[in-house]
Amino acid sequence: MYPTAAQKEAFARAFGCAVWWWNRALNLNNETYKATGKGLSRQGYNHLLPALKAEFPWLTDCYSQVLQSVSLNLSRARSLAG
Repeated sequence: MYPTAAQKEAFARAFGCAVWWWNRALNLNNETYKATGKGLSRQGYNHLLPALKAEFPWLTDCYSQVLQSVSLNLSRARSLAG
C-alpha cells in the first residue's frame, strides 16, 4: 500500500500533533504530580484539549481521536509505571 502525497501529508500532520500532545501532556502530568502528588487522568488530559485547540489552531489539522488516543495511552502508561 502506497499513500498518495496528500495522504502522506495528512499522516505527517497527525503524527506531529500526536507527538506534540504526548510531550505537552507528559510535562503537564509531571508538573501536576510534583505540585499535588497525583497525576492527570485521561479525562483530565482530554478536558484540556478544547482550550489548546483554540490556542494552537493547527491541532485541528488532525482528527480528535488522534489526540484522545494519546491521552488514553499516556494515562495507561502512567498507571503501569506505578
